[in-house]
Amino acid sequence: MTSFLLRGVALAALLATPALAKVSPLDIVQPVADYKIYVSEKLEQLTKDTKTFTDAVKAGDLDKAKSLFAPTRMSYEAVEPIAELFSDLDASIDSRADDHEKREQDPGFTGFHRIEYGLFEKNSTEGLAPFADKLMADVTELDKRIAGLALPPEKVVGGAAALMEEVAATKISGEEDRYSHTDLWDFKANFDGSKKIYDLVRPLIAKDDAGFVKKVDDSFATVDTTLAKYRTAKGYETYDKLTDGDRKILSANVNVLAEELSTLRGKLGLN
Repeated sequence: MTSFLLRGVALAALLATPALAKVSPLDIVQPVADYKIYVSEKLEQLTKDTKTFTDAVKAGDLDKAKSLFAPTRMSYEAVEPIAELFSDLDASIDSRADDHEKREQDPGFTGFHRIEYGLFEKNSTEGLAPFADKLMADVTELDKRIAGLALPPEKVVGGAAALMEEVAATKISGEEDRYSHTDLWDFKANFDGSKKIYDLVRPLIAKDDAGFVKKVDDSFATVDTTLAKYRTAKGYETYDKLTDGDRKILSANVNVLAEELSTLRGKLGLN
């Protein structure tokens, strides 16, 4: 669940960055249109995967439900740069226990992480059917909503940086997938979602600021290489296997990327 508040140095850098002279508002139209197609495809996949996942939960198939939890979430995590635009559904689909007064026992605690708590902390599917039904309904609603959802360019481009900043600032602690320790799956999806936005606007910047583009390209490659260290035959290592040193390196690499991405809005004249 994303706060989308750019902080400190990143915000200052964003505000101080001059726009590229040759980038006009019309230049942003096609990248945003292409990004909306990407989001629509991700939400279509999310809907299909969530159906399979929630069916397993309701059938009481604990092992299958556990195995589907992380891969199902990836399509959602990939579109998190724009979660601010559907904040009501984001709160229902992806909130964490500490977002609620009574934590795990709060009736308002629903979505992926409520089901995660049952599957991995309680090691049971008991009582999860209503949460599975609600998750499926919320995901279906989100998939329907995207067709009519306006995507302001400044929110799309700013979201790429804000999400990477959130990963470095809070997600690195392991707080999001605290019961399943499947955080690395989320990180990879967050990374890919932010990179998609960058890739779409990259041609608008490359000719006039090749140095900046090379820096960002290198930072994306560094984070990708870091995440690749933890790949397994079935996906990713559980996050509890990473040492404090591993997490610090990952955080530092993502922080560098976030600071660079925070200047994108300014460069594109979207402040």
